[in-house]
Parts: sequence; structure tokens; C-alpha cells
Amino acid sequence: MKAGIVAVSAAAVVMANEVKVTPTEKVVELLSGMADKGKKEKHAEQVQFAAYKQFCDDTSTDKQRAIAEANARMEKLEADIMKFKSDAAKLGREIAAHDKDIATWTGDKNAATKVRDIEAADYATLHKDYSESIDAIGRATEVLKNQDYDRAQAALIQIKAIIPKEDQATLSAFLEQDPGAHGYEFQSGGVIQMLEKLMDKFADQRSELEKAEVNSKHAYDMLIQDLTAEVANATQARTEKSETKGKKLQSAADAKGDLVDTTATRDDDQTYLSDLVATCEQKGSDFENRQQLRADELVAIEKAVEILSSGAVAGAAKKHLPTLVQSSFVQLKSASVAQTSNANNQFKAIEFLKMRAGQMKSKILTQLSAQVAAMQATNAGADPFKKVKKLIQDLIVRLME
Repeated sequence: MKAGIVAVSAAAVVMANEVKVTPTEKVVELLSGMADKGKKEKHAEQVQFAAYKQFCDDTSTDKQRAIAEANARMEKLEADIMKFKSDAAKLGREIAAHDKDIATWTGDKNAATKVRDIEAADYATLHKDYSESIDAIGRATEVLKNQDYDRAQAALIQIKAIIPKEDQATLSAFLEQDPGAHGYEFQSGGVIQMLEKLMDKFADQRSELEKAEVNSKHAYDMLIQDLTAEVANATQARTEKSETKGKKLQSAADAKGDLVDTTATRDDDQTYLSDLVATCEQKGSDFENRQQLRADELVAIEKAVEILSSGAVAGAAKKHLPTLVQSSFVQLKSASVAQTSNANNQFKAIEFLKMRAGQMKSKILTQLSAQVAAMQATNAGADPFKKVKKLIQDLIVRLME
């Protein structure tokens, strides 16, 4: 029996030398690695989200500035359109006034020309009458001065119709007298004097008529000149205003086109900004949730490490296993109980990870708890005390035999 115990002790020594790292330490090492990896991923996600948030902030600022500039430009374009249309309407009224003035002045020119034509015709007729009368009186006077009675009578009869009524009696008496009567020369002298006065009178009247014609023609020319200048100025002003009106309407049309384009661009920017803000807010919320989840995962992992690293678990593995080499069978049994306690604590750690994974809906903790459970199962299958237990059982059988 003593030899059997020695054999068991020797086997335990061999097993103790082979077991340098306990299963608990392997689990703690795994959890620590997972914690470090989680911290790095958490930090990397923070850096990545900081860059994305900077993009959101910069893009939002740019779009807000673009929208503000578009709104200001739209207000200016709307004001410009109203101004262009107002100017065009005003020019339209002024053009209509010019058209009315041109029509009036053109009508005045036509009317003045008609009046002038009538006046010119009357002047020509009256001037001709005066000239013919003066010529006839001159010829009759010449005949009387030459005392050619027969010719004088013929000439005087021709001019009788143009002699004023108050002078016709004297001329008629002269024509009815006997050519041989005494006093012919005296009567002839009176008629000559009368005719000369009459010719001077006709000459004066013709001169007045000519002056009146000159003045009338000058007044007509001045009127036509003024009206022509007014029509020319109004026509030029109308042409310039028509061109300006066309430019104003074209400017209004161009501004309206710019307004449509600017409005469309502004609306697109607003839509993009709204979508961007919503997306950034959603990603920000998701980021906060992930950060909180990772923080909770790290807390859970650290808690599990704390449980597994406690004296009740890690201490039992490091304390009782080496003591087994030098202990009695009772001490070996005690170590076996400690190992069972260690397994129970590992199970508690696994259950804690599963519970936190369910609460936080964490895929990482779920995978981690599965890996730890798998390790425990693997380590349980490679239980370092299994061989010792088998040796003890075999020893008991042999002692009983």
C-alpha cells in the first residue's frame, strides 16, 4: 500500500510538472485579450466617428452658407425682376405718350401745310390780280398822257371794273364826254391823277400782300421746323426707350431664369442638408449606443476577469495543485474540492457573460461566453486531476485484490 501511495505521489509530481498554466489563467488571458481588443476597437471607432462628425459639421456649415446665399440672391433677383418690369411698364407709358405727341405733331404739320397751300393759292391769285390791275392802269395812264383819246377810252374801259366805286363816276363822265369838247385836257388830267393814285394804292396793297405772304411763309416754315424737330426728337426718344424697354424685359426674363435655377439649387441643398442632418444624427445616436455597448462589454469583461482572478478561483488553482505533490490523500481530496469550486466559479463567469450579453444584446459578449464555455468544456475534458483520480481508483482496486 505504501508503494501504491508512492506511485500515486510520483504520478502527481509528473502531472504537476506538466501543468504550468491553469485553465482559469487561460480564460483570464482570453478575457484580457478581448478587453484590450475592445478598447482598441472602441478608440478606433471614436477616431472614425470624429472624422465623420467633422465631415457632417463642415458640410452642414457649407450647405447652410450656400442656402443663405441662395436666399439672399433670390430676394435680389425678385427685386430686380420687379424693378425691370416696373421700368419696362414706365417706358411703355412714355412710349405711348411719344406716339401720341408724334401723331399730334404730324397732324399739326399736315393741317398747317394744307392751310399754307390755301394761303399760297390765295396769295398767288390776289397778287396776280394786283399785278394785272397795276399793269392795266399803267398802260391807260400812258395812253392818257399821250392824249390818244381813242386808245384811252379803250384802255379805260378795260380798267373800269377794277376801279373803286367812288372813282367810277369820274371815269364814266370822262368816257361819255365829247372828244372835241373844250376842257378835254382838263378832264384827262384829272383822270390821270386818279389813275396814278389808284395805281399807287394797288402797288401798296400788293406790297402789303407780299409782306404778309413772306411773314406767313416764314411763320409756316418756323412752325414746320419746330414740329419736325419735335417729331424727330420724340421719334428718337421713342426708339431709345423702345430699345431700353426691350433690354429691361430681357433682363427680367434672364433674372427670372436665374431665379428658377437658384431656387432649384437652394431646394436641392435644403433637401441634402435635411438628409445629411438626419443621417448624421442617426449615426451619432448609433455611435453613442455602440460606445455605451462597448463600455458595458468592457465592464462585463473586467468583472469576469475580476471573478476569475479572485483568490477563490485563481488562488485555488495556484495553491492546491502544487501542494498536491507533497500532500496526503486527504489533501488531494481537498484540492479536488477546490478544483470543483474553481469549475463552479468558471461556470458563474460564463453565466455572467451570457446574462450581460442578453441584457445588452451584445454579439461580442455572446461570442465571448460561447468561447469561454468551449474552453471550459475542453479544459474539463483535459482535467489534470482525471489521471490522478484514475490512478487512485486503480490503486484502490489493487489494494482490495
